[in-house]
Amino acid sequence: MRPRLHERIAQARAQRDAQSRIRVRRHVARRDGVRYEVDGHWLVGFCSNDYLGLAHQFGVVNALQDSAARDGAGGMASHLVCGHHQVHDALERELADWLQVPRALLFGSGYLANLAVVQALLGDDDVCVQDRLNHASLIDAARLAGCKLRRYPHCDAEGALRQLRSVPDVGAMVATDGVFSMDGDLAPLRELALVSRVQHALLYVDDAHGVGTLGPDGRGSVAAARLDTTAVPLQLVTFGKALGSYGAAVVGDADLVRHLAETARPYIYTTALPPAQAAASLAAVKLARREHWRREKLEAAIARFREGARKRGFELMASNTAIQPLPCGDEEHALAYAKALEAQGFWISAIRPPTVPEGKSRLRITLSALHTPADIDALLNALSWARDAIDQGFGNGAPALEHA
Repeated sequence: MRPRLHERIAQARAQRDAQSRIRVRRHVARRDGVRYEVDGHWLVGFCSNDYLGLAHQFGVVNALQDSAARDGAGGMASHLVCGHHQVHDALERELADWLQVPRALLFGSGYLANLAVVQALLGDDDVCVQDRLNHASLIDAARLAGCKLRRYPHCDAEGALRQLRSVPDVGAMVATDGVFSMDGDLAPLRELALVSRVQHALLYVDDAHGVGTLGPDGRGSVAAARLDTTAVPLQLVTFGKALGSYGAAVVGDADLVRHLAETARPYIYTTALPPAQAAASLAAVKLARREHWRREKLEAAIARFREGARKRGFELMASNTAIQPLPCGDEEHALAYAKALEAQGFWISAIRPPTVPEGKSRLRITLSALHTPADIDALLNALSWARDAIDQGFGNGAPALEHA
């Protein structure tokens, strides 16, 4: 008998509920920098990806408003019909110049861009070799492309080499995050570049969380690893994180980028970003290039938080980026921590499976150039209070939490 989809959905939700994995959207009424009004209460947010604090910067917002007043609110059509505005071209040129690559191509989101790259370059007989902790969009991209998907242990370049050697006679891509979004650590890009070169595979780096914050002039993890387009022919840049805007771009080798523009379905068959959004991104890129103090403040915030956590007996995961995960073990402990911190005026997300592996639930604490030393010290004190509260059975009798 054909299964009833509503019944299947109800059973799946009941299972998520039993495992403390129900996702609930919170409603933000207003935002002021790192402060959010949520359900009538103001919270200090340590869960945003606005690493450089550009989302509310006057020049970025003003560029958005001016362009919207002049060019309207929508993109109106795909780039290849009549949606490609001069500000799109200006943004692509600015990105290419900043990142020292031949060409850039805009997309509506990083998810779409990853789908485009893998689908446009790989076919049914090819292979995409990926880090086991890659973003979901890279995994989905390989599945939708129809190619073989082979995954190697996290940050294990020798594992990538073994996977490539197992399929020697097909087209191959090695795809990796530059900065891993849930762990905050960096991919071994120089080692992966060597593996890719030896195995005649194309190395593609999703640097969504690296561009703007890492490397010389904020050019990202690829630049930090001292690699160019010969070693990394394509990389992903997103505007919705350190650049405080929305959208994405694929940058790199001119022939490959041109091929994407001419053949990639997620580029051809979708509406272009609104010119106003591109104008805001362009303003943000220019600020990120020249305002080095934002990265300096972010680096100082990261150092202060890690040192303060160490002094208070917390063991953070090995990350020197803006993403600072605090391991909690199971879902109940992560949720209890988040609840306790909110009671103290802080908003931090509890990250649970399937986003992270079983038994690896955590608080994903993210830092911004807008966080003050006082904000960070207050969070550290709240974390200590939360740990004590949970040890005493905070949150509906949650069991004692081993000090993370």
